[in-house]
Amino acid sequence: MAREIKFGNRMMGDGHPAYIIAEVGINHNGDLEIAKKIIDAAKHAGADAVKFQKRTPEVSTPLEQQKQMRETPWGYITYLDYRYKVEFNEEQYREIDRHCKEKKIDWMVSVWDEPSVDFMEKFDTPAYKVPSASLTDKNLLKHVRQTGKPVIISTGMSTMEQIHNGVNAVGEDNLVIMHCTSAYPCEPEELNLKMIETLRREFPNNPIGYSGHEVGLVPSAVAIALGATSIERHITLDRAMWGSDQAASVEPGGFERLVKYIRVTEAALGDGVKRVYESEKGSMKKLRRVVSE
Repeated sequence: MAREIKFGNRMMGDGHPAYIIAEVGINHNGDLEIAKKIIDAAKHAGADAVKFQKRTPEVSTPLEQQKQMRETPWGYITYLDYRYKVEFNEEQYREIDRHCKEKKIDWMVSVWDEPSVDFMEKFDTPAYKVPSASLTDKNLLKHVRQTGKPVIISTGMSTMEQIHNGVNAVGEDNLVIMHCTSAYPCEPEELNLKMIETLRREFPNNPIGYSGHEVGLVPSAVAIALGATSIERHITLDRAMWGSDQAASVEPGGFERLVKYIRVTEAALGDGVKRVYESEKGSMKKLRRVVSE
């Protein structure tokens, strides 16, 4: 079985250019115009898709957290009220859909609960993402699978046993598995990029990606060298903006460099077959003193 899947209008997997996802998440802070500016920045940088987060706040927010108070741009409000403030409604997602089609960039969401999956079925997105926090939610995984769309799962804050259980629940068909460490930002010592190789061995039929929350760009390029076929990084207009994900996000100029690093890494990897290139022959003629077969 080939380690590749059809993803929107293109293929994702071994032998194909890495699929680069600019994770908007909730970095828009509930402002549609900010969201559209981030979409524009992602498109300009060369990302293949932007991704948002879709929650039903009263379902996806743990009960013990709902009434906790939090200081926000909208005042000192409960955590549940804050979740509603950063949630887009159907009309706003219609505008996101229209804007992404105009800019010719894919868009999708992470779904945090079953009603959010039902909500998103109104839109023609190429896939669904199940976030790391929901990897153990077997009902959600099965509900997402029933849509018939490709599924991406993230593996942060999870054991190998939980990853296997999650994969068994959702099924290996049309599944992308992303290595992830759920710290925002994540220290280099905890990125554990060699897990990409581990996941490739454990799940030989599935494209393996990398969802990074580190500060900096180099680890994402290294992930490509280790076999990642998709990269997801948070994007923001300004890391100084309010929000819990901003510090682990990449600003527009940085995202342009990130895409460049990924594409250069892909080109530099080659195919592992040793050959003498035409560009070497001049040096060979000038520098090689002893000629052998």
